[in-house]
Amino acid sequence: MKTEYLNSIKKQFEYYKSVGEKTFDQLNEKDLFWQFNEDSNSIAVIVNHLWGNMKSRWTNFLTTDGEKEWRNRDMEFESVIKTKDELLEKWNDGWKCLFKALDSVNEDNFETKVYIRNQEHSILEAINRQFAHYPYHIGQIVYIGKVIKGDGWESLTIPKGKSNEFNEEKFSKGKHKGHFSDDLKQE
Repeated sequence: MKTEYLNSIKKQFEYYKSVGEKTFDQLNEKDLFWQFNEDSNSIAVIVNHLWGNMKSRWTNFLTTDGEKEWRNRDMEFESVIKTKDELLEKWNDGWKCLFKALDSVNEDNFETKVYIRNQEHSILEAINRQFAHYPYHIGQIVYIGKVIKGDGWESLTIPKGKSNEFNEEKFSKGKHKGHFSDDLKQE
């Protein structure tokens, strides 16, 4: 069951990573820095926050508190990323740290207690905590992308008005054991 959970959660994280990347692919560089107003975050700021959180939470995941002394969370919400290349570098660095940490979890250490801000978590709780956090922000990234692109937005899931077509295609294939992320279509 533990191995099945770990494999499943990795696929879920991979799916949401791909959703962010499919959004970046639709935008030009200046779009990544657009803000609705002074109090809202740009995609670049959200990526910087995700990167900071991922590096803090997943570095030495099993042995050190997830809120690292070197983390500067307030700076994560500043416009420090200046180019698309820098954004993608931080994006990939954060995810690499996450997947490396998940790969370190196994049957033998699954019951290890980990800490976030000095609060004890089971590994399951710690992973689920981050799994609730990251898709929340990736949804913000997608929403900003949709606002910017308007009618030019290419749907990442089932396009509006196409649910019946999508379902007909899926049900015409019969039952299969694939995972929903195999075709990257949800809801």
